[in-house]
Order: sequence, then C-alpha cells, then structure tokens
Amino acid sequence: MARPTSSDPEWLSLAEASRLLGVSNATLRRWSNAGRIRSFTTPGGHRRFSRSALERLLPAERQRRPSIADSGLTPARLARTYRREGRTGTASMPWVLALTDEQRLLFRERGHVLAASLVQYLDATLPESAAHHLRSAEVSAAEYGSVAAGLGLSLNQTVEGFLRFRAPFHHELAATARRRGFDTAQTTDLLETAERAMDTLLVATMTGHSLASGRGGGRRRSEPASGNEGGPA
Repeated sequence: MARPTSSDPEWLSLAEASRLLGVSNATLRRWSNAGRIRSFTTPGGHRRFSRSALERLLPAERQRRPSIADSGLTPARLARTYRREGRTGTASMPWVLALTDEQRLLFRERGHVLAASLVQYLDATLPESAAHHLRSAEVSAAEYGSVAAGLGLSLNQTVEGFLRFRAPFHHELAATARRRGFDTAQTTDLLETAERAMDTLLVATMTGHSLASGRGGGRRRSEPASGNEGGPA
C-alpha cells in the first residue's frame, strides 16, 4: 500500500487533529508517543493523523462514562498510592526529610481533601456540581501553597511537591480506565478533563504561596522544611 502524503486531506496535522479531538497539542503528542493514537511522520519531521480514525473516537452520541469512584478510584486507594510514592520520593526531594510528624499530617490531610474533591469533580454530571467540586479543590490547593510558604518552602519546592501529587493521580486514572474497560472516547475525556483541572489547581497552589509570601508569612531558610512525603497527599 502506498504511503500517505502530507498533502492528503485525509491526514491531519498535529494542530488540526488536536482541534478535532478537543485536546491540547501536548496531550495528543504524548498519546502518539505512547502508541494510543497512530500517526506517521513526514520527511520533514511533522506528524500526520488519520481523520477517519480520529472521527471514530468521536461518536455523535457519547455515552456517559462510568463513575471513576464506582470503578475503584476511591480516596483510600489514592492515599495508598501516595504513601508508596512518598517512600520513593524523598531521595529526589531531600528537604522532605526535615518534616515533623505534625507537618506531614498537615499536608496529608489537605492532599486527601484535594484528591476527594477532584474525584467528585470528575464524576459530576451537572455543570453546577462540577464547578462546586473544582472550587473546593482550588481552595485546598491554595491552602497547600499558603501553608508551604508559611513553613519556609520556596515556590519551586512547592510546585515540586504539587507535581508529586499530580503524576500518581493521572497514573491511577489511566489504570482505572484500563481496568474497567473505558472506551477510547471515555478515556480521552477523562484524562483531558483531569489535566485541565490539574492546571487550574497548580495556578491556585502558586497563588496561595505568593499571597502568603507577600504577607511575610514565609520563613526564608536555605533548606526549607515542608511538603508531604512526596506531595500534598
């Protein structure tokens, strides 16, 4: 079979394919790298995606995906995941070792509330309910940033701690989708919605830290002690 050409209208550029699926260029690039969506690369190094293959991922009437909480992604499961992550994360985040038990508990509690709000947000069926749960998660994220600043954690370290929370959450979402047999459209919707929410929460975390630092609430030390066993949860 002849290799398709980049000028063939059946084959879309990365930007065109991203718009068709309603996801970011970076997300589609990651899915392509992971083999979840097939593509070919032109001699000039540009990716091309089959329009018909992508359109098959977008049925006219999408079924509501199953509840992720009912599919097994519970706060308790997430807590176990974060504990495992925490045991391996301190090597790359040595400042975590300076945490007191009280500080660990403080951050874990905020992380648990944040994770629970995110699950409720992803499972919400009404826009008003989704907005409520996302706002609750934003409040928790801002509190994490504020507390981190108050304990002397730099903005970079605060963001590092948040990213330690973000990666396991996405991993558990993907694992749940595979385990429960979500179709491609449902998985795409779930992961993209979660990524947008995490971007919002990262901004809230940074804002909380900045506001607390601006009030002079943060102690400045060369080795700040704050965080949570590898992340806010």
